[in-house]
Amino acid sequence: MARPTRGTGYTGIHVQLDGVPSHHLPLLLAAYQYKFGRNIEAMSRHLIDDVAVGWDELGTDLLDDAPPALVTALTGGEHWPSRTLDHLITPDGSPPVRMSVTDTTADEQDVQWGYVLHKEGVEVISLLHEDIGPIVSWSTDPRTAFNDHPAAWSVLDSPPAMRASRGRQPQSAPAAAPAKAGAPRPAARR
Repeated sequence: MARPTRGTGYTGIHVQLDGVPSHHLPLLLAAYQYKFGRNIEAMSRHLIDDVAVGWDELGTDLLDDAPPALVTALTGGEHWPSRTLDHLITPDGSPPVRMSVTDTTADEQDVQWGYVLHKEGVEVISLLHEDIGPIVSWSTDPRTAFNDHPAAWSVLDSPPAMRASRGRQPQSAPAAAPAKAGAPRPAARR
C-alpha cells in the first residue's frame, strides 16, 4: 500500500497479505467512496502513515459507512478486522521497525502486488511482471470483478475487469465503469 513519489516511484507500507486485485480493489474502492468520503489524504494517512510497523491484512472495517447491500455483495456477509503487524517479536527483543516499501525495495521484500493511491485512482502493480501498472478510477463500482492473473495488469492495457458483478447497484453508489464479460467473481475474502 503506497502513495506516489516523483516520476513513477512510490513509498508505502508492507501488507503481509498483499492480496490479489479481486480482493483488494473492491475494499479500496469502497473505502475511498464511503469510509473516507473521497478524501485520498485521509485514506493515505490511515493506510500508510498511521501504521507503526505494517499491515497483516486489510479487513471489512474498510467498508464502514458503505451501504449494507454493497458490503454483503463484496463479502458474502463475512466480517473481519484489518490487522496490523504490531504484535511482532524480534529475535533480539528490540521493538519491530516500520516495514516501509518503495519502488526500489519491493523486489527484495517479495511483494507480489502493489497498490498505489493516486488522486485519480489506485494503480495496481503486478510486481512479478512490471514496475508500474494501470490505474483503476476511484469511480469504478467496487462490485466489478477484477482479473487476478498477474500478466493481465500491464500498464499498456486498460485495467482488466472481468465483468460487472450481479445485483442491483445501491442508489448512493457511483456508476459502474465499463467491464469486459468473463467468469463469475470469486469470493472477496482472501
